[in-house]
Amino acid sequence: MTNYRKLNNIGGWLVFAISTIVYFLTVEPTASWWDCGEYIATAYKLQVGHPPGAPLFQMIGRFFSLFAFGDVTKVALMINVMSALCSSFTILFLFWTITKLAKKVALINGGEFTQPKMFAVLGSGLVGALAFTFSDSFWFSAVEGEVYAMSSFFTALVFWAILKWEEEADDKYQYRWIILIAYLIGLSIGVHLLNLLAIPAIAYVYYYKKYEPTTKGLIYTGIFSILILAGIMYILVPWIVKMSTLFELLFVNTFGLPFNSGTFVYFALLIGFIVWGIRYTIRRKKVLLNTLMLAFVFILIGYSSFFMLVIRSNANVPIDENSPEEAISMLSYLNREQYGSWPLIHGPYFNAPVIAQENGSAKYFKDKKAGKYTIVGHHIEAEYDPKLTTFFPRMWSDREPRHAQIYKRYMSKGKPVRVVNPDGSTKVLTRPTFADNLRFFFSYQVGHMYLRYFMWNFSGRQNDIESQGEIIHGNWITGIGFIDRMLVGDQDLLPDAYKNEATNTFFLLPLLLGLIGAFYHFIKNSKDTWVVFLLFFMTGLAIVIYLNQYPNQPRERDYAFAGSFYAFAIWIGLGVLGISEFISKYLGSKKMVPVVVSLLSLILVPGIMASEGWDDHDRSGKTAARDFAKNYLGTMAPNSVIYTIGDNDTFPLWYVQEVEDFRTDVRVVNHMLSSGEWYVLQLGKKAYEADPLPFAIPPEKYDKGQNEYVYYYPRPIEGAMDLKTFINFIKSDRPESKLHFPNGDTPNFFPTLKVKLKVDSAACVDNGIVPKELAHLIVDEIEWELKVDGLYKNDLAFLDFVANNDWTRPLYFTNPIVVDQVFDIREYMFLEGSVYRFMPIKNPNYTDELGGVSELASYDILMNKTQWGNLNNPHVTVDRESTRNNLSASQNFWRTARALQHIGENEKAIKLLDKYFEIFPFDKFPLDSDALRFLFVYYQLGAIDQANMVWEELYKRYTQEVEFYLSFGLRKQRFYENQLTSAFSEIQTLSGLAENYEQAELAKKADDFIVEKLKGL
Repeated sequence: MTNYRKLNNIGGWLVFAISTIVYFLTVEPTASWWDCGEYIATAYKLQVGHPPGAPLFQMIGRFFSLFAFGDVTKVALMINVMSALCSSFTILFLFWTITKLAKKVALINGGEFTQPKMFAVLGSGLVGALAFTFSDSFWFSAVEGEVYAMSSFFTALVFWAILKWEEEADDKYQYRWIILIAYLIGLSIGVHLLNLLAIPAIAYVYYYKKYEPTTKGLIYTGIFSILILAGIMYILVPWIVKMSTLFELLFVNTFGLPFNSGTFVYFALLIGFIVWGIRYTIRRKKVLLNTLMLAFVFILIGYSSFFMLVIRSNANVPIDENSPEEAISMLSYLNREQYGSWPLIHGPYFNAPVIAQENGSAKYFKDKKAGKYTIVGHHIEAEYDPKLTTFFPRMWSDREPRHAQIYKRYMSKGKPVRVVNPDGSTKVLTRPTFADNLRFFFSYQVGHMYLRYFMWNFSGRQNDIESQGEIIHGNWITGIGFIDRMLVGDQDLLPDAYKNEATNTFFLLPLLLGLIGAFYHFIKNSKDTWVVFLLFFMTGLAIVIYLNQYPNQPRERDYAFAGSFYAFAIWIGLGVLGISEFISKYLGSKKMVPVVVSLLSLILVPGIMASEGWDDHDRSGKTAARDFAKNYLGTMAPNSVIYTIGDNDTFPLWYVQEVEDFRTDVRVVNHMLSSGEWYVLQLGKKAYEADPLPFAIPPEKYDKGQNEYVYYYPRPIEGAMDLKTFINFIKSDRPESKLHFPNGDTPNFFPTLKVKLKVDSAACVDNGIVPKELAHLIVDEIEWELKVDGLYKNDLAFLDFVANNDWTRPLYFTNPIVVDQVFDIREYMFLEGSVYRFMPIKNPNYTDELGGVSELASYDILMNKTQWGNLNNPHVTVDRESTRNNLSASQNFWRTARALQHIGENEKAIKLLDKYFEIFPFDKFPLDSDALRFLFVYYQLGAIDQANMVWEELYKRYTQEVEFYLSFGLRKQRFYENQLTSAFSEIQTLSGLAENYEQAELAKKADDFIVEKLKGL
């Protein structure tokens, strides 16, 4: 036994070492896409990230950032290394979890713990732990600065800790493990709530150890465990803060005491209650109650990491999302109120009309002048037509028209329902049947959004292209020909454009070994099987049910289910024990049986997973997110302002400014965030070298409840209204600037849609808004028309800034669409490299096709002043997000080349297009129909060789698509008729182009292919 303990410890640290080396070799050296830039920036300077916050992650991240030793370019690497180490420790505890469970199975019928059994147990741990090491979803999170690696670590640690308690359950100090688990759960809240989903599994371990199982006991334990989970999520986490808000309102608004007095009293009472409760349980020797009190206390101690957010928010740090400075705003922050809610048990279908709106909970504003919290509105709760509501609504989202399009794929004829319009008229809508609702749930939410991800990890992956069920995008595959042909067609014929580094095949081996392990575990120890299954279910399908995801998610969501894949990896490990035992029955208990089985399993499961997955998970050398961010900021004029809209054109910019101290004179403004009063107020303050945005509307009129929506109410006005006058009209408290509603509300409004902006030409030149050589093109004023019926706060703040900037600061956009509805002046937007610059001049070469382009400036930037993340390096993997961000780069290169062609700079245009294909080569960035625009320009410029290369690449893609779809039977060919028609159409377009530019041989090749294939049809 001593030998086993030593080998078990060695084995755990061995898999830790292997996984650490793997993750260190493949870790990204800088910030990644999506939330990573924000997490790294907020960790480095302990700032306030997006709700509901991850303060523990940030504090530990800050500690790891110190190991950059002053080199700010290494801060992101150190925080990524933190994720890698969290992942390695997850593997360590997974190994010890598997060996604990395997040892129990090996000794289930008593008997001696022989060497063969010991080798089988250790082999199980090695195979299961290393299989999870190389699993697709876990590996992805292990090498970037996101919360999911640390969240997985806490899940692994608490699950291992309850198994340690089980070993010592008869010891007088057994409850120390329960207290530790409570503390870890409290800490994990400061990373992610996913860890709480392990509670039901923990509860059953406790039940099985302490009680003789009965049907009633099993049911009660399940109910009790769900109550604990719900209690922490919906009572402890929010109500600790909610009670603080109630005390705060009582003491401030009712008793007239200073701000925060109620909060201090509340926490004093809470601490007093805890002290009294612990002393009471000790005096009365109530061990269980004392343990529960201590568990509660340690959860709170762990949860107290959220005080960091309040402290740092009061320090007015540059990134201070939602500004949770006191209890009331902190509650809003924790409840993620800015993201809205979704139905779970009962709710509307996607086409249900709203028949009434009621006021929900109050919104409070901290009125410092009045010295109290003032109600400035209420959360609106919509009531839907009951004829179009249902139990367990799955087809619910009406956020985008394309959601409805996908829901309709899962609908039968439905049921006609007559509903009443607000004006009293009626209309007939189609109500999905409950069977349609369930079909969407099982096919899309379970099948597409969970089982597909599960099979990516344990069967194989077609590619990393986002999918809504297309046969060529992001499906799971096996690598076994006849199975794949039945599922998604002949993968040997899949066009090269749809094959990339993420194309992995595991031949079902991890899946089969896991299923063997699950079956073997159930036969041998049904209790532990149920515990592992609960972990598997709660971190998998339970999340699917809770999230109730709508279609067209902005990215794949497999990272959320890593806990479920962790549980399955336990069964992969136990499969080794099961196979070893089965073979030993026939060959006898020989030492070499488990050794050979373990070695073969290592080669065939984690070995194949590692070899297949290495290329798509190796991020070493890739710096795309950072470089794209520097491309945005690097060439902007000093003291500029840039408006962004999404995560990937905002968070990387925050990272390079906050961490690498790059271009901190530029003010980055996320237009979507400025719909929050907290963000507008922050924009009115200086940040680093960037001056405040000049607003004419005072801060109190941007506060919560003020000017949330400014109505358009037309008044007779001759011509366009000056934008400053327009803003001053909305700002005014005069009666003529107010609407008067029957309920007594008097909101401001705006009287016209036509506005104009007067131009100070001298200021434009002096402040670098317009280059001197273009000064003669400056117009006297710019006139446009708003395309809205009202202004939300972010649109109002934007127009306020434009009106009062007084031509002092250059204005840029990552994309003009950011403010298109209120600033429809495309002819004054000039592309400069990666950004669009607003200048009060009309480009004489402006066209609707190209928009405005600063031709020579953009050429110089794209040719000489940009970096693209080493994506053309053969040793650097192109991730999917970099591919998607390439779309904007592609457009920028093409537009600049086309503009150069318009002014006769043909040689420069050719060089620029050549540069694009050097940076984004065919083999890494497959061409699609958008590349036709490159083809046109190449041919028009006389660059025939380059044009023909692009032509051949496109021809290869679309002929391969035709071959792929024609490989199906006639029935499926009809199903994919649109795709076939589209591919044939693209080939026909290529033929016409070749013929137009006297490339007869190419045209004939395309025509012959079409004729040959159409004959077959």
